[in-house]
Formats: sequence, structure tokens, C-alpha cells
Amino acid sequence: MTATAPRFGSSTVRLLLAAAVLIGTLLGALLAGASPASAHAALTGSNPKDGAVVATAPKDVTLTFSEQVAMGNDSIRVLEPSGKRSDKAKIRDLSTGGTVSYGVDLLPGLPNGTYTVAWQAVSADSHPISGAFTFSIGAPSKTTVALPEKEAGGGVVGVLYDIARYASYAGFVLLAGGAAFVLLCWQRGASVRPLQRLVVQGWVTLTAATLATLLLRTPYTGSGKLADAFDLGGLRDVLETKTGAALISRLLLLGAAALFVAVLFGAYAKREDEAEKKDLTFGLAIGGTVVAAGIAGTWALSEHASTGIQPGLAMPVDVAHLLAVATWLGGLAALLTALYRAPSIERAAVRRFSRVAFISVVVLAATGLYQSWRQVGSWSALTGTSYGQLLLVKVGLVVVMVGVAWISRRWTAQLGEPTTVATGATEEATEATEATEANAEEAEEAADSSDPERATQLARQKAAVATAQKKKARDADPSRSGLRRSVLAEAGVAVVLLAVTTVLTTTEPGRTEEEAARSGGAQAAAPAPAGPTELKLPFDTGGQNGKGTVRLSLDPATSGANEMHVWIYNPELKPMDVPEVKVSFTLKAKQIGPLPITPDRLTTGHWSAGAVQIPMPGEWQVQVTVRTSDIDQTTIDKNVKIG
Repeated sequence: MTATAPRFGSSTVRLLLAAAVLIGTLLGALLAGASPASAHAALTGSNPKDGAVVATAPKDVTLTFSEQVAMGNDSIRVLEPSGKRSDKAKIRDLSTGGTVSYGVDLLPGLPNGTYTVAWQAVSADSHPISGAFTFSIGAPSKTTVALPEKEAGGGVVGVLYDIARYASYAGFVLLAGGAAFVLLCWQRGASVRPLQRLVVQGWVTLTAATLATLLLRTPYTGSGKLADAFDLGGLRDVLETKTGAALISRLLLLGAAALFVAVLFGAYAKREDEAEKKDLTFGLAIGGTVVAAGIAGTWALSEHASTGIQPGLAMPVDVAHLLAVATWLGGLAALLTALYRAPSIERAAVRRFSRVAFISVVVLAATGLYQSWRQVGSWSALTGTSYGQLLLVKVGLVVVMVGVAWISRRWTAQLGEPTTVATGATEEATEATEATEANAEEAEEAADSSDPERATQLARQKAAVATAQKKKARDADPSRSGLRRSVLAEAGVAVVLLAVTTVLTTTEPGRTEEEAARSGGAQAAAPAPAGPTELKLPFDTGGQNGKGTVRLSLDPATSGANEMHVWIYNPELKPMDVPEVKVSFTLKAKQIGPLPITPDRLTTGHWSAGAVQIPMPGEWQVQVTVRTSDIDQTTIDKNVKIG
């Protein structure tokens, strides 16, 4: 009977794989070029504020964060305009209640000018964060301090660390998913050498990547120098952190996983008694689940799930999410290996995997929905933040995989049904067996005739012919070939999906990004272009000669010192003298002001003030009070952007 399930042409498969490689390359470029400092914690405030101008030198500088962070004594540096260190290099933890705040004391007698505050910390979800801002004492000045161009966790070290993270996820998927495929779907696969190699390679990859991650933690969260990966003092400090403890726990659990793999591919593969094998299957399934959950827990205990809202619920949900991913994607890799490398695989095994994959997708969807709500929190964050956009890409890839999996299920239904090609292949395999037996007899005769070289040659020929015929018989089944192509397409999408997941774990959650934006943060909005700003404000005090126009100029219209000029004209646009002019500035968004200014009269209709201090950028309200007589007075206002 001819197979009727939908088929991918070879060109279509190549196109899908090319697209997967292209997307993977683009994501790799994104991973290498995106800011690696994105993390769960965000700087939400500072004192002094960014761009502030203070009259006298403060006693200290304090920083406030959205989540718990780890800081060392050199984590906050305050630099004078000349570049000289002006802090005491000792961090004070000022956190109280739900507020996370750290400070550093300043040296006494600091001169006037612009100071640079550079800071670096490690967030509670293990990712480094850093930044810099300035404030001025007395008045702004030129500074020789260059703000750091490269943020924490970047450069070569950042790229290597991200590669190690990806390799860790990939190794876990192959190890846990491959073993689950054997125990749940295809127990005979325990004796199949290619499947054994796949699981062992997963264990080796995860172990090597974990060791690399442990060594790279010191430069990744600190200096950024690759040579510091072998700093024993730094490694000792890493081991005292939550992330270091999680990595060491993972290595210990990998020791238990090695014993599990040895039993699975040793005693279990050789066990022939069905009752004993059933008991051993149950024991290995329980033990393997515990070990796999423990390894998954090392991620949950040290990354996004361990901080933020509802960590007590988020961590077990994260473990279930990782186990579902590993069971689905790792089982997919195992099935692909069996289809390409194993002599045969039963339709029942493929159908069992199809059911296991369906359950995994359901768990993945449920846990992913909760994680999305927890990390994103709003529709605006879903589309307006990097995390939300990457999450949409991940969801799209999952949908594509499910679609391809549906096609794989159609092919699975055709497995085992007789076809003319398969029958012909069976006949060829029978002929091959007969030829092999003839070769075996010839080899025995050669051995009897004391011709060992001829016997060895015939044995090699026998093995080669048998392998070729088995492969030909295997590949001749159109249902098997169709299933191989669809599973290969699934695997290509899975590689990209795993890359997106890795990027998501190093990206600041959308909920945190929006909360930091709402709080204003320590970093001010992008400043308006520097330069004079002019306002024209008509007024009418209600009395005789009470109408006119105020023209106000502010130069350079930036935070810090500004020069202000006020001109008053009558309706005929001639200079107009008035008894009194007063000006005030108010920043309502920060509840700053009114800051009163009384300009000096220079000449008829012209007033000036040469030291107007604007403490920070923003949308300022300018109020001008004009008095034209003893009783006639009015106040007019207008908003202006001051950068």
C-alpha cells in the first residue's frame, strides 16, 4: 500500500534547515551584540540624582535598586573632575524593609565641579549590572573622566559565558531527554550504541559547560579579563555566592547522573528477564527524575525564578518547565538519532514518544504562561520591551514546532504498514543475509586453509555488505524517510528555540524594566539639545497700560548654571518698564520647586539673572510674575524642556 501522509520534498527540508541556520546566526549576533548587563535588578534612584547640582558637597552617595544585589567595597567609585578617587572605598548596606540601598562615604573638603559615579553589582538572579552618572558641586565643570563604554558582562568573557550557558542547556536536554526517551518510549534503545553516545555526550557537554561557567564567573561579574578565570582567590569568592553554590551542586548531581547512565546502558541494557527489567525501569525512572529535577533546580535557585514576585511558587514551576523542555527536545534528538542511526525502531516506540511529547507541550504551555505573566506583567511590556519581544519569538517557534510535530504524527501512523518498496527491501535484505552466510562459510574455509589474511578480509567484507544492506532496507521505507525529514525539521527549529531561551535568561524581564521606567530611575531621560531657549508670554494685569508681552531667554537651557534674560514689550513692541518682575521654575514630575529667581534690571524693559541653577533635566514649568502698578499684577506660565 502506498503511503499517503504529507511529505516534505528534499528542497523544502533544505530550505527549512537553511532558515533555521540563518535565524540561529542572527540570534547569535544578537547575543554577542546585545547589552549583556540586562538583568532582574535595575537602578531606580540615587542621591545625588543624575545631573543634579548641589550647593555643598554631600557626605555620601547612595544608590537604590529594584531588587537585591551583591556589592563589594569597590562596587561604587566616585571620581573628581580630574579623575582622582573621592570616596572612602567602603560600601555601606543601607537597605531597610523592602528598599534595597547601598552607599559610600565621600572624602571631606571636595572642590566644586562635576563628579562621576561609576557602579557595578551582581543581581540576585546572577547577572552583572553596571552604570554611571554625574552630579555637580557648586556648578558644572569639565571633567577628564570618561564613562565606561563596556558594561559588566561584555566583551570576550561575556560571549564565552553565554556560549557556556547555551551548552549547559543543550547538554541537559540531551542527557535528561535522551534517558527519558529510553525509559519511557524505547527500552530496547538502551543497547543501541548511537543512542548511548548521544546521552553520554549530553553528560560530558553539561559537565564541561558547568566547569567553564564556574571559572568564568570571576571575570564575568568583575574585571572582564579572561586571565582572571584562573584566579583562585576569585574562585573562592564565587563559591561563597548563591550562583557558585548552585554550580557546585550541579557538579555533584552530575556525579549521580554518571552512575545512573552507567546502570542504564550497562545492567539495564543486558537485563533479559521481563519482571526484573520492569522493576529496574521503575527504579531508574524515579531516580532519574530526582536527579534531573535536582539539576534543573540549580538554574531555578540562582536565576530569574529565585527573585522577584512569588519565588516560592516560581522555582518549582521553573523546574517543571525545564524538565518538560528536556523531555520534549531531548526525546526529539533521541528519536532523530534512532531514525538515522539505528537499524530499526518500532512504530509503538514512536507513538509513545508522540504521547510523551504532547504531555510535555501541555506542561510547557501551562508553566510558560505563568512565567510570562510573572516576568512580563502587562501587554505593553510584552510588545514594548526586549524581554517581551523575545518571548513572542519563542512562542512563535514553539507553534512552528508543534505544527511540524503534527506532520510527524501523520508519518508515525504510516510506520509498519507494508509497502512495495519495503517488501522489495526485505527481499534484498534476505538475499544479503544469504550472501553473508556464504561469505561466512568461505571465511571458515579460508581459516581452515591457514589463510588468516583472507579470513580477515572476508570478515570485513561480510560486515560491510550486511551494514549496507540493512541501511538500504531501512531507508527504503517511505514512511520512515518522511518521519526522518519532519523530525529533522523539528530539531532545526529546536536548536533556534534553545538559543532564544538562553537569551531570555540573560535579558531584563519586562515587568522590571517597566517598573524602573515608572519610578523614573536614576538615569534621566535623553536630554534636549543644548542651546538657548526662548519663550514668549502675553500678559494682561487688568489695569491701565497693563497689556504686553514677556520674552524670556535661557542659555544654554541645560541642567546646571544658566543665564536668563527677560524683555517686556508693550502692544506696539516697544520696551516697557514695569515696577517688578519675578520668575520661578517648577519640576512637577519630581516635586521640585518653585525655585524663585529675581532678575536684575539692566535697562528699560530688560532684566537679567546670571546664575540660574537648574538641578536636573526635565519638563519644567516657567512662571513669570509681572506687576504694572501697586495693585495690578498677573502670573503667566509655560512648560519648557530643559536638558
